[in-house]
Amino acid sequence: MKNLLFALIILTAVACGGDKNASVDTAATPTATTQPARTTQAPRTAQPAKAAQQKAPVRAQPQQIDLGDYKAKNEGWHVILEDAYAESKKTGKPIMANFTGSDWCGWCKRLDKSVFHQPGFAKWADENVVLLELDFPRRFKVPEAIAQQNRGLQQSFQVRGYPSIWLFDLDKDDTGKFNISALGKTGYTKTLGEFQTTMEKYIAGRS
Repeated sequence: MKNLLFALIILTAVACGGDKNASVDTAATPTATTQPARTTQAPRTAQPAKAAQQKAPVRAQPQQIDLGDYKAKNEGWHVILEDAYAESKKTGKPIMANFTGSDWCGWCKRLDKSVFHQPGFAKWADENVVLLELDFPRRFKVPEAIAQQNRGLQQSFQVRGYPSIWLFDLDKDDTGKFNISALGKTGYTKTLGEFQTTMEKYIAGRS
């Protein structure tokens, strides 16, 4: 597999800007009718039509999670590339990254159930890979530093669909940039055994 180059930038998490969903008030214009003049009294005006005020629904903004409070959806997974890199260098195991949309992607949830939550996965992963979760949620916001990291890796691996599971080795050059050696990828897998077979084939092909 070809080498990929990715520069990790960790920034301080920042809060997002204001609400872009503006409310719109729509009111009916009152109309008036006049009675024939029989006296010197001023013409009587009909009651204005009921105002049909309607406001466009305002969608709740996704909740921002602080960097110190952010954790992977699945236990035992890293969320910071630098942490996964440190464990990989210490253990000699490749990194297995799960590109996921944890709160909206149906196939991602199925993969959790069919593979990552199965008995035996944690033991297999501990013996063979370093786990890295790269989440792209919609109902909450990951810290900005994590979001930038995940987008950068998404571009480096050219991920266009979820879930995408990439196995790779990682190294650093003298400037601090990561050199990524991609080993192989998979998507949704029906069983833990099928998933393990695919990953172990890639692991066996490491140089």
